[in-house]
Amino acid sequence: MSAATASPVSSSTTPRPGRAVLRAELLLFFREPGSVFWVMAFPTLLLLTLGLIPSMTEPSDELGGLSTVEAYVPVAVLLSMIMAGLVAMPPVITGYRERGILRRMSTTPVRPTAVLGAQVGLHAAASLISAVLTLAVGRIFSGVALPSQVLGYLLTLLLAVVCVLALGALISALSPTTKIAQAVSISVFFPAMLAAGVYMPIQQMPDLMADIVEALPFGAGAQALNQATAGDWPDWIHLGVLALWTLVLSTASARWFRWE
Repeated sequence: MSAATASPVSSSTTPRPGRAVLRAELLLFFREPGSVFWVMAFPTLLLLTLGLIPSMTEPSDELGGLSTVEAYVPVAVLLSMIMAGLVAMPPVITGYRERGILRRMSTTPVRPTAVLGAQVGLHAAASLISAVLTLAVGRIFSGVALPSQVLGYLLTLLLAVVCVLALGALISALSPTTKIAQAVSISVFFPAMLAAGVYMPIQQMPDLMADIVEALPFGAGAQALNQATAGDWPDWIHLGVLALWTLVLSTASARWFRWE
């Protein structure tokens, strides 16, 4: 009788494998100060630095009446996602596969999908936290208005973060080694920053260049975030571009991902 009653108690106190994996991945994430800085701190510091330059806070006709700081808020938000999805996550996942960790985990109660889910969840959370910090810094130190169309802004954020993490997962799927994953990530990283408007806000780009950029997920995301900030519902074309890229990248990464 005592043995029968003791069994449920012991099983209830046993930690779930998925929760243990998430806790372990969280500790490993914060043990990499470089990833934490580039994903969660750098975009906010970039915006804060721009806000300290008086000319950057003045409205500009070239930016449609926005100041440079206001134009760079969605850029900084997207930059944190690009850092997470292209710089931080692919080397970790590829390294796990290269060292045989995912293959060994497939023979244990902890499935490899738990590691992938933890990695995607942690980097998504880090990106969204960075977005909140960026909005707060822009509001407090530069007087940048918070998004007026909250629902549209949140929808764009979710689509953008899923899209960039799907791109990172695809790079992880196609890269046999960590070094190759890093090389591919960097080669995609700089065009992604250009599309997001890091080098030049989309409002200042020539028309042909702006049209090309808006057909890419980060350019469409930047425009949608700007529209939601101004109080308008994001253009359905921009949301559609984000959704289409998300679908294509997610399908491709699931199709070609290998455990070993």
